[in-house]
Amino acid sequence: MLLNRVGQVFVAQRIDSPSNAWQMPQGGIDKGESPQAAALRELEEETGIATARILAQSRDWLRYDLPHDLVPKVWRGRYRGQEQMWFAMAFEGAESDIDIATEHPEFSAWRWAEAAELPGLIVEFKRSLYKAVAAEFSEVVEGLRKN
Repeated sequence: MLLNRVGQVFVAQRIDSPSNAWQMPQGGIDKGESPQAAALRELEEETGIATARILAQSRDWLRYDLPHDLVPKVWRGRYRGQEQMWFAMAFEGAESDIDIATEHPEFSAWRWAEAAELPGLIVEFKRSLYKAVAAEFSEVVEGLRKN
């Protein structure tokens, strides 16, 4: 969860999805890589942002399951969902640092959103996950809003 100076969350539209859903950057952990290092690497790979600082980490791994009809279509049918470690990060750069036209682009558009909006922006099967992430980092968001 990348947060700007006023506590808004970075969200983007996937380039490979016809839906109007917006999501936060996320990605996998390479062998031998810590979750923290993976989060920072994935953020930079997906958005060009190298100016983020980790503020908080979720207490637990958070999980979502794919709908049954998507299981054979996503990840070549090898997985039924994901377990994710989430991080709240402070964006410490300028908006001109954001570049979603990366070497392997994943997003077609981006914007800042309020944390309360997150569950309504994501695809339906990830809504409970996004509610959990927003709740987990609500104090971090509020802290940024007060400063």
